[in-house]
Amino acid sequence: HVQLVESGGGSVQAGGSLRLSCAASGKTYSIDYMAWFRQAPGREREGIAAVYIGGGKTYYADSVKGRFTISQDNAVNTVYLQMNSLKAEDTAVYYCAAGNGKFYGGNWSWQDRYNYWGQGTQVTVSS
Repeated sequence: HVQLVESGGGSVQAGGSLRLSCAASGKTYSIDYMAWFRQAPGREREGIAAVYIGGGKTYYADSVKGRFTISQDNAVNTVYLQMNSLKAEDTAVYYCAAGNGKFYGGNWSWQDRYNYWGQGTQVTVSS
């Protein structure tokens, strides 16, 4: 089993930056890919960034491309999400997710590809 714990959320003004962390524990050797999702009030959860652990290839939603960066530190089993130029519409609960098995870049944002989820961390951007 794998446990995921997010941290780094908070409140920031528009144009500011935050870095989220997702620490994995347990059977981390079984993780093949990880991602960040977010869910704003009244909206469905959406995938915003993913990374294939083995090769380091990254994927982004159009809404965050060029502003957010996903990265990994395998030495400490942690994935990060650097968020720059934040906008009010980035306000949401952010979730970390991990999956194992074959990874297809074309469906990186499908929630059912991920076996493990963190509890979420709130990000609030004020305009």
